[in-house]
Amino acid sequence: MSAPLTFLVASPHLQGEVFEGTVILLLEHDHKGAMGVIVNAPTPQTVAELMADATGQTRRAWLGGPVDPTLGWCLYQEAVGLQGEVKLAPKLYLSSSLDVLHAVMASGQEYMLVLGYAGWTAGQLEEEARQGAWVWVEQPTPDLLWQVPPGQRWSEALRRLGVNPGTLMPGGAQA
Repeated sequence: MSAPLTFLVASPHLQGEVFEGTVILLLEHDHKGAMGVIVNAPTPQTVAELMADATGQTRRAWLGGPVDPTLGWCLYQEAVGLQGEVKLAPKLYLSSSLDVLHAVMASGQEYMLVLGYAGWTAGQLEEEARQGAWVWVEQPTPDLLWQVPPGQRWSEALRRLGVNPGTLMPGGAQA
């Protein structure tokens, strides 16, 4: 059994910021820092509008975060058997390979093309969490991505944790 997926859910008090109302799939977190991609911010552009060789791809591209929006990540459900695939959980793979993206598009499966990422330096994410900016939600499956509409992911992630957004107080836990 694989480890649960970690989603960072923006506190309702994180207003007027680039991360207001976001849900972030945490991809990496260690003593050097953390990184993840926003998974509830579709862009107005389709994949075909962004990629000349993606004719007919009507899925929206996604804003993954403010860091390096020229870097694309593909989140998808089924392996395509190419180098550069990373299995995050059953029914969730990640790749930054253009070859993998093309194979995923050709396969007809559900996918998200995510542009950019969110990044934190060593200790920064922990400090933001202590200040109450983020709620950590662990999930055993990626169904929050594939079964919940983007506009409902924030409230659904909090609901799954048993949290009513109106009851979260600014300032975080102070023990």
